[in-house]
Amino acid sequence: MRMDFNLNLVQEQKLIMTQQMQLSVKLLQMSTFELQQFVDKELQENPVLDANYDNDGKELKTNNRIEYKELAKYLEFDNYSHRSYDKNEDNELSPLNFVSEKRSLRQFLKEQIIESNENQLIKAVCDYIVDDLDEKGYLDSNLEDLARELEVPLETVEASLKVVQSFEPNGIAARDLKECLKIQLYNKGMADENLFFIIDNFLEALAENKYMSIAKQLGIDVKEAQSYGDIIKALEPKPSRGFFTGEEVKYITPDAYIRKIDDEFHIIMNDSALPRLNINEVYREILSNDTDKHALEYVKDKINSAMFLMKSIEHRKSTIYRVLEKIIELQKDYFNYGSLRLKPMTLKDIADSLDMHESTISRAIKDKFIYTSMGTVKVRDLFTTGLSSDVDEDVSVVQIKNQIKELIDGEDKSKPLSDQLICDTLNEKGMNISRRTVAKYREELGIKSSSKRKRF
Repeated sequence: MRMDFNLNLVQEQKLIMTQQMQLSVKLLQMSTFELQQFVDKELQENPVLDANYDNDGKELKTNNRIEYKELAKYLEFDNYSHRSYDKNEDNELSPLNFVSEKRSLRQFLKEQIIESNENQLIKAVCDYIVDDLDEKGYLDSNLEDLARELEVPLETVEASLKVVQSFEPNGIAARDLKECLKIQLYNKGMADENLFFIIDNFLEALAENKYMSIAKQLGIDVKEAQSYGDIIKALEPKPSRGFFTGEEVKYITPDAYIRKIDDEFHIIMNDSALPRLNINEVYREILSNDTDKHALEYVKDKINSAMFLMKSIEHRKSTIYRVLEKIIELQKDYFNYGSLRLKPMTLKDIADSLDMHESTISRAIKDKFIYTSMGTVKVRDLFTTGLSSDVDEDVSVVQIKNQIKELIDGEDKSKPLSDQLICDTLNEKGMNISRRTVAKYREELGIKSSSKRKRF
């Protein structure tokens, strides 16, 4: 066998992203909260970075201004230009105005333990039980195990559990869903045997609205079975709802505020969410002193990273601003009149009008929020596809869903509308939609099928 070695030239097209390009893309798709955390981390790791948390920024402007042109000649590149957006400081909204503190479930329960008239042993066991509750407010632990751990009689643990189960919120410290529902009925003074029988044997049938089979088993009429079902469905399956449990903590900080002034919408970028970054004076002076070449290289590298971070943050802000500007232009009716006037709009619509790539628009709106007169809105929710209409321009999915909801809200509950009837009604209004699409949107709205909406 003969082996030959040849040298060939091959021309290929490749896109190689530098670390700086990757950082710019990464920052663009971060939420404001994620960006805050990233900047905090950079401040800890890069000694040349300084942060000014003073919102008025006066000290920064007068004493610590960055001389970009002077610094750039020492660095690898000099493209640090950025757009700035003036804002009226007197009218600026603080994101803290929209943050509410969640009340701790454990704190609320322990306050009730302190106020109870039980002896110290029972209170101590109650305290232990409260600490053992899961994020839903259920008790997963076995009572025998708790008795062994605490070295107390089982009867003491059982008595303590009954005390905790008498507390608010109703249904707390249950060991499963059935017990949770029964506790709520007991505490409401509704200890009806039929209710307990349905909970023990027919929860799945109840979820499916199978009242005929429930009525047959109980020997009652369908309307009475349905009234029992209404009582059970009104109970709370998750007692911890409304309390802070540590299950999830999500912070929403608006990236911008949309205000209407003199019939025009204005974008105010939320600069208060981040500190103003600048270069530490000490390290700037090192650049002019080349006696220690190792120190000089280190400082140049760190300043290079710091300035690219500041440029990338400004570029992120500029991109978001331009995208929001175009969204307001296309969705003026939405900002004036609400969600019923939301028009179909895609990433391609914005990308083409701004001469950007769709992926850039997607990153720019990822996890971004704006504060409007209608409250805090997720920017991505403003992008909807449309269906063609015989009577007017394309109709957005939001409008179709609202139409479906209105039809179902106004239906005769003894004869609920089928998906086909809803489809026919919408088609008569000029909306070209199929039965399967109606079913899909109905499910997305959390509305049950006609058989499960029927009232006897």
